Amino acid sequence: MRKVRIGLVQTRWEGKVTDEKTIRTNVEKMIQKHEAYTETAAKEGAHFLCFQELFFGPYFCAEQKARWYKFAEPIPGPISNRMSHLAKKHNIILIVPMYEEEMKGVYYNTAIVIDQNGQILGKYRKTHIPHLGPGFWEKFYFRPGNLGYPVFETMYGKIGVYICYDRHFPEGARALGLNGAEIVFNPSATVAGLSDHLWTIEQPAHAIANGYFIAAINRVGEGPWKTGTFYGSSYVANPRGEIVKQASADKDELLLIDIDLDMIEEVRNTWQFFRDRRPDLYKNLCET
Repeated sequence: MRKVRIGLVQTRWEGKVTDEKTIRTNVEKMIQKHEAYTETAAKEGAHFLCFQELFFGPYFCAEQKARWYKFAEPIPGPISNRMSHLAKKHNIILIVPMYEEEMKGVYYNTAIVIDQNGQILGKYRKTHIPHLGPGFWEKFYFRPGNLGYPVFETMYGKIGVYICYDRHFPEGARALGLNGAEIVFNPSATVAGLSDHLWTIEQPAHAIANGYFIAAINRVGEGPWKTGTFYGSSYVANPRGEIVKQASADKDELLLIDIDLDMIEEVRNTWQFFRDRRPDLYKNLCET
């Protein structure tokens, strides 16, 4: 049996977003909160821990203001270096969503994967960028990802990352499966409305179609702009599409889930979706 323990963090932003000094003070508090969760998760035996989308701050895409460009960082950089030290200190694999600066004026919604030795294994850049009003002005802040769908080999299993709005697109979820992912993490910032109906449908469907585990993480609480309430409800779904364990809708929470990666082979040997694919007939999907 290949048993691993996954940790997911859902939490709220509690600070104000007035001047830059105040924001940076509250960013520091947010980082410290996640450092404390990491220590707890490690003590509880977690092998993986994933934070929510843009974990260090509020979901600032609720407004369109250039002041947030100052919070983008190169990778490696101050936050990623700090997270690398944290992963090594607690002997835990971290999935850390960040605001990445590739160069001045070019920014990405990125998640880095750090192994238990503090080494950055690589990164995934959010592929599908929403621009939906009111409150989701992401094209103002992020360039669409250009790194494809990497899968990272860790000592406990192969993992991939898909970020928030990406989950509405089955193509990348399939690509991660074909690339060998056993667990796909989807850190999100999702508010109540149309999406909460889809929250427990789409991602278990990806888990079924591709025969892997998927870990869905969402924020909780209301952001500073009050454009909607983040409804938490983070969970892990197994390759049968069953939700193994789910967090609350309105509380800061560290969710710990034990899974057996051997289930992947068992399910794929039953449902031969990869064997029965017909890519020779799908080419026109990429031409329209």
